[in-house]
Amino acid sequence: MSAIASAKVNITFLNSKGEIQAQLEEIAALYSEIAKDVTVEVIPCPVGQSPFEKVVSMYASGNAPTIAMVDAGDVKKFQDKALNLTGERWVQDAIPGSLDMATLEDGTVVGFPFAVEGYGLIYNKKVLDKALGKSFDPSSIRTRKDLQALFEELKNAGVAPLVISPLDWSLGAHFFTIAYAAQSPDPKQVDAFLKDLRAGKVDLQQNSVVNGLLDTFDVMRAYNIDKDDPLSGTYDRGSYLLGTGEVAMWFMGNWAWPQLGELDPEGEYGFLPVPISDNPDDYGNSQIPVGATKFLILDREQSSEAEQQAAKDFLNWLVYDAKGQDMLVNKLSIIPAFKNITLEPKDPLAKSILQYVRAGKTLQFVLDLPADHWRMVGAFMQKYLGNAISRDELLDEIENYWKNVK
Repeated sequence: MSAIASAKVNITFLNSKGEIQAQLEEIAALYSEIAKDVTVEVIPCPVGQSPFEKVVSMYASGNAPTIAMVDAGDVKKFQDKALNLTGERWVQDAIPGSLDMATLEDGTVVGFPFAVEGYGLIYNKKVLDKALGKSFDPSSIRTRKDLQALFEELKNAGVAPLVISPLDWSLGAHFFTIAYAAQSPDPKQVDAFLKDLRAGKVDLQQNSVVNGLLDTFDVMRAYNIDKDDPLSGTYDRGSYLLGTGEVAMWFMGNWAWPQLGELDPEGEYGFLPVPISDNPDDYGNSQIPVGATKFLILDREQSSEAEQQAAKDFLNWLVYDAKGQDMLVNKLSIIPAFKNITLEPKDPLAKSILQYVRAGKTLQFVLDLPADHWRMVGAFMQKYLGNAISRDELLDEIENYWKNVK
């Protein structure tokens, strides 16, 4: 086990992954017992508030969390307040690319990569096998036509094909960003595309990848179990419908396993990519977005040295202690960003993501986005999902957002 701070110390941990709040509290209580002189308090980030906004407000009130879980694109915005972590042991054990969003130009590391995540269409294999009368092969879905044919077959078998949860973060930070990632397998080209968007040089209405993704979204809308009231759904409803077998698929990420696992602990689940065209060879049709999405920053402005050390010790416990690793992988259902952690996850969604990673079938999880991107683009997508605006209006709103982004 790593060194444990000896003085009585209380540290706070701002959690922006609401789906693991209970599990994190359990781990904090366990660690507080092990460390004895350290108490870890887990503070939830309010639903609907971005972690960036919450952390800024906590700093403004003089009550900064010792550890704050922030989105990858926001790590460097806190570089003046974040503790320098360059010398920490885990920096050397981080998987390639996982520290990119937390490394400053001078090489200083200011964030701990907390979770590798991926997303797509989660499928319930038991439901699919029964409806299709055979073992479902995920590699058989390589195009939009394949997906639509599967939806139709499920519908004809009396099974609701899927549910779309109308959450702004899901639609804005996850679904629409596939259109950015699938522009090119080269991250530099994706970055260039986003810069051109900011400069007003991109006509989204003429972009084949963007339109292809929205064509697929139109198919998904048509088969959505909530299509008659598409904005009424909740995250909990999505996990319930998939976990109880009322739908065959749900657009979501591996962070959903804690809820699905409670509903259907022995279930078989996996990911299908969201296809962007009818050409099986097109980039994006066989890949799912995967990346280090959440980072922990340690406060250096309002925390004492003892609190900072206790926070470092807690992170080292997660990475290097056998119990800490088990808690990270199996209690939190996290895919860790560290090479030294070799525990194979029991979680089928994590297993599915690792299969895509090992096969080299991943898209960039686009994370270097403006802090309000998920809220703004998510709101536009909600209007489109609810048939309140046309595609042209949707794309105009997204283009205008990027032109005026701060």
